[in-house]
Amino acid sequence: MASPRTLFTASRLQTWTYLLGVCPFSIAFLVFINSSISFVVTELIGLRDGEGDAVGTLGFADELLALIACPLWGVLSDRIGVRHVCTTGYAIVALALILFVQAKNVYPQLLLGRLLFSLGGAAVSTMVTAVLPAVAGSHSAQHKPASESQKNTASSSRLAGFVGMCAGCGALVSLVVFLPLPARFQQWGLSPAEAIQRSYYLVAAVSLVISAVCFFGLRNLPGEEGKSWSSLWSARRRGAPDGGDSCPYAHKFQLPYLEQLGTAFALGFQNSDIFLGYLGGFVARASSVGISLFIPLAVNHYYRQSGLCGSQDGEAASAGDIKKSCHRAYVLASILTGVSQLVALIAAPAFGYLSDRSRRRHVPLLAACLVGLVGYTTFALLPSPEFNGDHGSPGVFVVMGLVGVSQIGAIVCSLSVLSSGILSMSDASSMEDQFWSEQSDPSEDEEEDCPVTAAEEDEDRPLMAHRMGRKGRHLAHLKGSIAGVYSLYGGAGILILTKLGGLLFDVLSSGAPFYIMAGFNGALLLAGLVSGFIGHSRPAAPAGYGA
Repeated sequence: MASPRTLFTASRLQTWTYLLGVCPFSIAFLVFINSSISFVVTELIGLRDGEGDAVGTLGFADELLALIACPLWGVLSDRIGVRHVCTTGYAIVALALILFVQAKNVYPQLLLGRLLFSLGGAAVSTMVTAVLPAVAGSHSAQHKPASESQKNTASSSRLAGFVGMCAGCGALVSLVVFLPLPARFQQWGLSPAEAIQRSYYLVAAVSLVISAVCFFGLRNLPGEEGKSWSSLWSARRRGAPDGGDSCPYAHKFQLPYLEQLGTAFALGFQNSDIFLGYLGGFVARASSVGISLFIPLAVNHYYRQSGLCGSQDGEAASAGDIKKSCHRAYVLASILTGVSQLVALIAAPAFGYLSDRSRRRHVPLLAACLVGLVGYTTFALLPSPEFNGDHGSPGVFVVMGLVGVSQIGAIVCSLSVLSSGILSMSDASSMEDQFWSEQSDPSEDEEEDCPVTAAEEDEDRPLMAHRMGRKGRHLAHLKGSIAGVYSLYGGAGILILTKLGGLLFDVLSSGAPFYIMAGFNGALLLAGLVSGFIGHSRPAAPAGYGA
């Protein structure tokens, strides 16, 4: 088996830090707080009425802030570097977990704690996307042969598969290690409130450790040279020389923050790979809600409508807690979602491999969309979600497998396509530089490496035309901003499905959220087909410029 150094351009330490630190724990801490927050509300704060409304409001506020914070963290990472954002994000998560269990009321204390967690969680989740091209990309953007560019794109596809698998493992870490902690502390004689507090303290300590691991493990990432906290207040203006011996154009050409974000948005309409990556992120994040929220809700609705919960169970607990009010529905929902996540975990490396083998036509992404279209539509049409009984069928496991394959396919392939789009911009800029260097005299090379002054701009317009032609190079160094917009699309997918799906679930049909998800997958499938057709019919680029 090839070593990480062979597969990726980053070092072994950087690759393992990304795969075993950044990726899994960005999910693990989110799963932990989402799964345990109801116990904080009931056991620690003592709220008995309106628990469901409080938890729902906290979750909505979290996602709303993340929708704004993700692009901002992405833009910030283009200035200070992904390493510093990862380190800061996990440190904020640790602080939020500690403060969370100090709250004495839901509003405003618990809400502020959840918003602080959202701020840190947005940072680390955005960096999962931003670090990927840095690990899979090249150490140097200068004079890179086409074969090397293809290797970098292939590496990003394979790495995306590992990212999906490691993210799934992060959810397992939370379920197997973090969530049982309160019960274990109670077995040691602590009260429920104390057990929850100790659990949060321990998980916060883990977050601090991961923060330190990111600080040391992500040092000197390729393409991150010259990025530090000092860049926030000493950022160079466009075209301003710094007097150094060499002038890497990527670091001299800096855009204002809002222009960085606007450029990242605009790239979604200019680069087909980045557009598909954004749209894939929208579908991927919406899929996570479709599985984790609406499948249990649909199962619970079926049991209640069929009178299978039992009257004593329904009266014994609040209607907002499926686990207590209808235990049979909770067990079935856990089995179904568990099957989908298990299939997704197994399929993640396969999607990475397939994306590597057929990255030009995006066949794996299109296949995942088609599978999702079939899976979600079929689940909505099932007479019963049970796998036994008069109306049940074991075929529901096949349907859940299709849903899981669709989810992980959207995650892995959207990351792969997005990373490929970022790397292709870098490769195109490098090929353009090589072309211009071959057309210029050797005596001009030194001047070309440093920014021109205003006087030179007036004296030599052809040179400035060349300079503006080279403006595209800075786009390859907006991977943080692009990752932020990717997360923004994902957050929008969650909010749209949550609000629209929940509304139609109540007023139209319990299958409405799944029809919406089928529509999302259908839209992504159509976009992928159109993009592939346009890319296939596009004429080849002139010699010297690259594709």
